[in-house]
Amino acid sequence: MKRIVMLRLPFSLIPIVAILTVVSCRAAIRLGLGSGSPASVADVKERRYDNITLLALSMEDPAEAVLRRDIEQLLEGNLPASPRDASNRRYQSGAVWRRENGHLSVGYTVGVNRPYLIRLRSPQEYRILPEFRRSLRNWWRNRIFRPEIMSELVELVKRPIDRNKAPSDSGRRYDSCAVVGNSGILLKNNHGELIDGHDLVVRLNNARTQGYQRNVGSKTGLSFMNSNILSLCARRRGCFCHPYGENVPIVMYMCQAVHFLDYAVCNSSFKAPLLITDIRFDMLCARIVKYYSLKRFVEETDKRPEDWSKFHDEKMFHYSSGMQAVMLALGICDQVSVFGFGKSAEAKHHYHTNQKGELDLHDYEAEYAFYRDLVQRPEWPDTT
Repeated sequence: MKRIVMLRLPFSLIPIVAILTVVSCRAAIRLGLGSGSPASVADVKERRYDNITLLALSMEDPAEAVLRRDIEQLLEGNLPASPRDASNRRYQSGAVWRRENGHLSVGYTVGVNRPYLIRLRSPQEYRILPEFRRSLRNWWRNRIFRPEIMSELVELVKRPIDRNKAPSDSGRRYDSCAVVGNSGILLKNNHGELIDGHDLVVRLNNARTQGYQRNVGSKTGLSFMNSNILSLCARRRGCFCHPYGENVPIVMYMCQAVHFLDYAVCNSSFKAPLLITDIRFDMLCARIVKYYSLKRFVEETDKRPEDWSKFHDEKMFHYSSGMQAVMLALGICDQVSVFGFGKSAEAKHHYHTNQKGELDLHDYEAEYAFYRDLVQRPEWPDTT
């Protein structure tokens, strides 16, 4: 993987969006036809590499049922046991929740034949409940696969960012954007000045720039993070989460529905826009990464695509923050430069930490394959 990737075409994602929309419908029809006669060995081998099958499998989301239950509980005012593991269906005492969430003061109730359910009680929570429920309900209401969301990112993301700087904005895409990843390979080159030369610089998960300006630059126009980061920030007085300055907008995707509580608590105290990615955009990112992961699995193992789930925890499998930041940039920028994506045995995992490795819920190689397709064949990514 190159240290810098240039994605220049403003509409480079349109082909794959069209394929995922049209062909996935064809897949549903084709897979739904009767199975008349037993398939031959040649047919089985062919299906291993059948793109229709890969697309159909990429549309499946085994975690949706759990997420739906979590949201129903949250809208009723019940909080899951751990903000870091909302899907395990365990519940905790109010004392534990208070220790883990200093900005919330809660009690708990016990139902018949039910686990502990944390409920919001204090006046502070009554104040944030309307915002919490409204934002969670609106986010979930949009849960429908709609790839055309890419064409709406200027309105959903760029306009709120621009309005923070000036009363009016042009509605045009940025001419050039740099998405700066956190890989240790950044320390091998002095790209700071090159990065800062872009109209918009996007940084991930509050990665430090102080002391690394020569390698990663100092300019930041947008902070992109996952909601786990905001949840940590929300424990601090004032929900301070601005390593790049209080006037730098934040865009984040929701890792867990319970983090809408942190959003409700923090949103009113933020000076710059605090935006949540549209769930339709999240769904598109998830399907693209799963498709490329399935494709890579079939090509490298010669196994059936249905066997992919034996090697991946489907309920935990997820795109990386970097991948979604790149997708976001493709929607709001005419030219996208990608820095600090890729791994090296000689480089640290993160340039600014001593973390040894990443959790296995991401398939980085699949994401890199997607980037390569955008660069090498932007007119028609490798989905055939």
